[in-house]
Amino acid sequence: MPTSPEPPESAIHLSATAVKVLAHPLRSRLLSALRRGGPTTATALAEELDTNSGATSYHLRKLASVGLVEDTGEGEGRRREWRAASRLHSWDASDFAEDEDATTALNWLMRDYLTQFVARYQDWLNVEDTWPLAWRDAVGSSDDLVVGTPEQLDAMRHEIWDVIQRYRKAGSDDPEARAIAVHFTTFPRDPRATS
Repeated sequence: MPTSPEPPESAIHLSATAVKVLAHPLRSRLLSALRRGGPTTATALAEELDTNSGATSYHLRKLASVGLVEDTGEGEGRRREWRAASRLHSWDASDFAEDEDATTALNWLMRDYLTQFVARYQDWLNVEDTWPLAWRDAVGSSDDLVVGTPEQLDAMRHEIWDVIQRYRKAGSDDPEARAIAVHFTTFPRDPRATS
């Protein structure tokens, strides 16, 4: 089980302003660190992310200004604690279709998430052989091809999301359980096709 408390259950649907604020290398990493590790101080985050606490405090306040992080009310001054304001966030590309800056920010953010995913997955691959075989057999990755319309893909995405939610806390009372990252991505097989 994770040793730190999870962020609140709520989800945030990103506004154009929030996307523009979040599309920053340190801010993106700060939010990810708070979601993974739970509430902590700017000083502890600075140490974890190899930056300085002044920059960390500044960027935490920027994230708080759009509702992505919040002050827990614990601690004072430099010992003030911050937490992620939600467990996750979402967006629809159509939300930003008329805002070139938000679209550019979203494109950067998605590439940053890919970079973070690759780094975490490589961390796992580096230690996978130290885990019991039952775990190694249970986790993994796969890919397939689906042919469908935007409406069918949206329905599929919602069904998969429902399955993930059903299992999200399934092992929470079991000391053998571990937090497992689940990533789900869809994209056209031929990105050049636009019709």
